[in-house]
Amino acid sequence: MLTALGAKSAKPGRHADGKGLYLLVKPKSGKPDQAGSKSWLLRVQVDGKRRDIGLGSYSEAPKKAPNDVSLEIAIPLLHRKVLTLGEARDKAAMLRLAAKAGLNPVTERDKERNSVPTFRDAAKATHAILKLGLTDKGGDVFLKSLENHVFKALGDLRVDKITAADITAALIPIWMSKPDMARKVRQRISKVLNFAHNKGWRPTEAPSKSVGAGLSRQPKGGNYRAMPYANVPALVQQLRSEPPTQGRRLLLLQILTAARPGEVRRGRWNQVDLVKREWDRPADLMKERVPHMVTLNTAAIELLEEISLERSAKPDALFCPNGKGEPLSDMTASKALRSAGANYDAHGFRSSFRDWAAEQMPHIPDPVAEAALAHSVSDATVAAYKRTSFIEMRRTLLEAWGEFVAGAVGPA
Repeated sequence: MLTALGAKSAKPGRHADGKGLYLLVKPKSGKPDQAGSKSWLLRVQVDGKRRDIGLGSYSEAPKKAPNDVSLEIAIPLLHRKVLTLGEARDKAAMLRLAAKAGLNPVTERDKERNSVPTFRDAAKATHAILKLGLTDKGGDVFLKSLENHVFKALGDLRVDKITAADITAALIPIWMSKPDMARKVRQRISKVLNFAHNKGWRPTEAPSKSVGAGLSRQPKGGNYRAMPYANVPALVQQLRSEPPTQGRRLLLLQILTAARPGEVRRGRWNQVDLVKREWDRPADLMKERVPHMVTLNTAAIELLEEISLERSAKPDALFCPNGKGEPLSDMTASKALRSAGANYDAHGFRSSFRDWAAEQMPHIPDPVAEAALAHSVSDATVAAYKRTSFIEMRRTLLEAWGEFVAGAVGPA
C-alpha cells in the first residue's frame, strides 16, 4: 500500500495501492524523469469485464494548525474531483461495493456530479411531464400557483436541500387567509419533490407529517363561499335581465348544470346533444378523469340555443370562448358575480345545488345528487344501480333545479 509520503514523491508511472486502486503519475513535459500531474484510477470487475474508472486528481492532505477553525464546504465524496490518498481509498471502496451489488460504478460516480436543479427548474420539469394528467383548471394553474406562492421562498433552493421547515415557511403566509389554495399548493410542492426523488435529484420523497406538524388547523367550511340556495333564483333573474356577456353566460350555464367552473369554461359544442338533452363531458375535462354525462334541463337548453343563434360556431368550438377562441380566464365567472354584487365563489353554486337537493327534493336519494355532481359513489350496489335509474332520476332532479332557479324560461 502507498503511504502519504510515497504518493507525494512518486515518480512517473503507475503505482498500486492495492484492491485495484492506482496512482497514475505523468511525466513533466520535457522532463520524463520528473513527476507531472497525478490522478487516481480504480480497476474493478463489472459484469465479468474489467473497467478502469477515473476517480479524480491527486492532492496532498492539507496541513492545519492546532487552532485552525476555518470553514470548509461539505462536498459529498463521490462529487469530489481532487482527492487525498485517504479520500481516494474511501471513494474506491464505495465504487467497489456498488459493482458487487450489480450497480454501474461509473453511473454511481457521476450521480452526484449531475447538477441538482432548483425547485423552480424542477417544477417546470414536473409540469412538462405531468401537464397532460393535471385536472380541473388545467396545467397552467399548476405553475402559476407555485409562481405566486412558492417560488419566492423555495424557487432558488436546490430540491435536495428543501426541508419540511422550508415548506412550512412557504405555506404559512396563505395557510389561513387562502386555505383552499394553500392545500393545493402543498400538494403541488409534494408533486415536485416526489418527481425530483424519482429523477434521483433528492434522496427522499416529500415530507408530509412533519410539514403538517408545523401548520395550524384551518377553519372548517372555508373552502368556497356558497350562496344560500334560496337566493340563487334572484341572482339568475338579475343575470338574465342584464346585457348578455360571456362572463354572465358562463356563470349562468355553470349554475344551471351544477358543473365546476373549469368544466364549463372548457366545454365544447361537439360534446352536447340538444335533442337528447345531454352533455357528454370527456375524461380530460373532469376532475376525477372519468367521463361524465350531464342531463341538461330546459333552462340550460334555452341558454345554449340562445348562444348558438348568435354565432355559427364550429363543432369543436367552446361554448363561451374569449376573443381568440380560447377558454376564458378562471376569474371570469367570479368577475360576473362581483359585478352583480354577490360576494360568493363561483364554485360554491355546486354546494347551493346540493343543499337545495337535500332540503327540497327529499324523495330523490342522496347518491343521485352526488352522481349529478360527478362525485364518486363508493357503495357497490348503489354504483351498479346508478347506471340505469340514476340517469332518469338525475333528469328529474336537474330539471327541477332549472325550474327553481330560472322559473319560466324564455329569451332573455
